[in-house]
Amino acid sequence: MTDDLAANRPGDSLLPQLKGAPTWLNRQMMRLWRQSDDSDSWRKGVAGERIAGAKLDRLKRRGWHPLHSIPLPSGADIDHLLIGPGGVFCLNTKYFRNARVWVGDSAVKVNGGRGHPYVRNSRHEGSRASAVLTRACGFPVKVAPVLVFVSAANIAVAQSLGDVKVIKDREISSFRRQVGVLRPEEIEFVYAVARDRRTWLGS
Repeated sequence: MTDDLAANRPGDSLLPQLKGAPTWLNRQMMRLWRQSDDSDSWRKGVAGERIAGAKLDRLKRRGWHPLHSIPLPSGADIDHLLIGPGGVFCLNTKYFRNARVWVGDSAVKVNGGRGHPYVRNSRHEGSRASAVLTRACGFPVKVAPVLVFVSAANIAVAQSLGDVKVIKDREISSFRRQVGVLRPEEIEFVYAVARDRRTWLGS
């Protein structure tokens, strides 16, 4: 296992969950018998992270450095970290194909269903990444949390939500227009620190 997280691919941290997962035929039988299959959510998670990750990687030619599947000691991970001229962003990716998504101050509802704590989780990840990078870099590193909804049909965001950015995956390219926060030498330093697995071990 390398300590350089730049080698990680989007969705890598979810792959262990798919080991021993049911085959396609078994999954069809489980659906027929209305049995739950947790592996479906893991597959969608990997798919969503790979779609978003590919778009983040295109920002490299604009001076941005994306990192994917950053493992944390708790067993959780950060889906994507983006470091560049516009600052540092922690991206939490959710895959809901053709879904209607409503995002409130603390919860997300998909197709009118029960609330999910994605907003709260994104806040926590951003704060945690900021604390880790600030400590490791020796100067304040603000990390802005972003919720990315992949393949969603429609997203409605509460006007009161101001601390978590909410976008569709096709809006990832808009980061290329964000500038003026970090100087080139700061970008390279923060990236060097963030890509080192040891930075996150004590987080």
